[in-house]
Amino acid sequence: MHAIFGSGSDLAWYQECARAAVIFVYGLALVRIAGRRIFGKWSALDIVVSIIIGSNLSRALTGSAQLWGTLAATTLLVALHWVLARLVAASPGLSHIIEGKAIELARGGSANAAILEHHSVSKPDLDEALRQSGVDDIAATGIVTLEPSGKITVLKRDAPGASDH
Repeated sequence: MHAIFGSGSDLAWYQECARAAVIFVYGLALVRIAGRRIFGKWSALDIVVSIIIGSNLSRALTGSAQLWGTLAATTLLVALHWVLARLVAASPGLSHIIEGKAIELARGGSANAAILEHHSVSKPDLDEALRQSGVDDIAATGIVTLEPSGKITVLKRDAPGASDH
């Protein structure tokens, strides 16, 4: 094993390549086991876990950390993410603590300037979200929300004369 994967930071090119292959297969397997949500929504939890996992695996790749210990620590991180994701899905209160909650930026065609400023949402950011939703003017919106993921969602105002069925 030492000849293939080496140890320490003095790795031959083929040892670093062997480590890269193991880390790639390992990372792919972990993401498949953990499920699509692990990096699908990009909540604060997802971002922190992805940064730590990336940093952790890069150290194993370059030899500045032990390969097998790093894989074990990464497995622990993914398991913790999986457990927290399950708990967040089951508990709205915990979800608000860990992931945050949606913030209403506008209602009834009128944006709340103080809330936009407080959450660092610029007019160009708001305009982009409107365009992506097929809306030309804030006046055509019902509710505009800043989601916990950072995405801005736009619900259009009901058209005049439209009725619920």
